[in-house]
Amino acid sequence: MNGNSSNNSQISYIAVEGVIGAGKTSVASMLAERLNAKLILENFEDNPFLEKFYMNPDEYAFRTQMFFLLERYTQLQELHQKDLFQNFIISDYVFEKDKIFAYLNLSDDELKIYEHVVQGLDKNVVIPDLVIYLQSSVERLMTNINKRQREIEKEISEEYIENLNDAYNYFFSRYKSSKVMIVNCEEVDFVSNPADFDDLVSEIFRSDISAIKYYNPSLRKTAE
Repeated sequence: MNGNSSNNSQISYIAVEGVIGAGKTSVASMLAERLNAKLILENFEDNPFLEKFYMNPDEYAFRTQMFFLLERYTQLQELHQKDLFQNFIISDYVFEKDKIFAYLNLSDDELKIYEHVVQGLDKNVVIPDLVIYLQSSVERLMTNINKRQREIEKEISEEYIENLNDAYNYFFSRYKSSKVMIVNCEEVDFVSNPADFDDLVSEIFRSDISAIKYYNPSLRKTAE
């Protein structure tokens, strides 16, 4: 376990968030390994409607959304059971972000059904102590998506990522449920550069994290 973890003992559940291609799963997995944490990853490949949604959003949006909603809810129910051998929990999503996709993709009639269902689920979900939002440009997100060559993502358009990126920025700049660290990822590589990741871990466990904290690693590099 990293020695910095003692600096902010109030943090035990961290959710890493970001638009498709931001690297949230990689960062969440690395954090879980560093902290010997319980790791919860979104099983997007299990959604039988996702690839069809990217090809035909109007036809498959509602089914895709409801599958994700119920799957995420089921996964996060595990957090009600305390693991005595692990002090930290890391996930690569927050339950509430489901609403970003819902309001972006569903029709008004579909939203009424969605809201009716989600109201009964929200109150039973454990809220993270800290959300790390990996913020990036559309250009870099598209580069990352194209580079990893996932079959399920081949139909994703730049317009969709641009709209999603705007929605994420709006959502997490106003997120109130827990502390948020918004990380500018334009000029860093947490996977390939150990120093970048070490600095991120140190920043997470600083004692001065406020309701919303902005962290730009490139400014630190410029100062050096």
